[in-house]
Amino acid sequence: MSAPAPSPAPSPAPSPVTIGVSLKMYFGHHETLNWARRIGELATRHPATVSGAARLFVLPAFPALVPTANILAWSGVAIGAQDIATEDTGPYTGEVGGPFLKEIGCRYAEVGHAERRRLYGEGDTVVAAKTAAALRNGLTPVLCVGERDRVSPAQAAERTVEETARLLHGLTGTVVLAYEPQWAIGAPEPASTEHITAVCTALRDWLDARPAYAGSTVIYGGSAGPGLLTALGPATGGLFLGRFAHDPANVEAVLDEIRTPAAVA
Repeated sequence: MSAPAPSPAPSPAPSPVTIGVSLKMYFGHHETLNWARRIGELATRHPATVSGAARLFVLPAFPALVPTANILAWSGVAIGAQDIATEDTGPYTGEVGGPFLKEIGCRYAEVGHAERRRLYGEGDTVVAAKTAAALRNGLTPVLCVGERDRVSPAQAAERTVEETARLLHGLTGTVVLAYEPQWAIGAPEPASTEHITAVCTALRDWLDARPAYAGSTVIYGGSAGPGLLTALGPATGGLFLGRFAHDPANVEAVLDEIRTPAAVA
């Protein structure tokens, strides 16, 4: 009697979809905390977050980090900072270092956003140093990359991969690559689906070819809104939301697009 055929190995569980929100400097202190309460309540009841199909992180202004962390402590929503110092400690007036951020409960630190580059002159050297600071302190950098001017999808993919390689040269660890074409930030519409797919796929392929960045993901920002996650499908690992997310109902609309294990079964 022949032995029964071995059962096929189970398919690996899909990685959770990452949804990030940066509040920039739009909210006041109490407005931030009220928003956080609504987001926390949403995360504790929505099927996508409850099932683990989605992971959510928020980046409030520095003074609101500690109370926001307290509000979200039992919701599963992670917090992070919108910036990080290149140095860990010392005489750097107005800066906040990675050890401080880690101590107060941050899990993420945003680096390289186009506004910091344009308004405060942060070039590749500074962005790379801030990325290194996040990684050495156990924080996941949300590394913003993307072309300045509108070009073809193939050109955008080439430029953005080259930028990523420069910024991560010599570094290892898990990162969130936030693809944000600078010309699309604050625009009425995001980049086209074809454009986003081309660049995010190129970034994903670049990461997959480098085990040093195991566990990393690629998300899209730049006027991201409802319906985009569905349109992009597996081309991106999630979205990085801005003003659209000021209304928690809009965050819920994005979460509604994420297929949960129950929905797939």
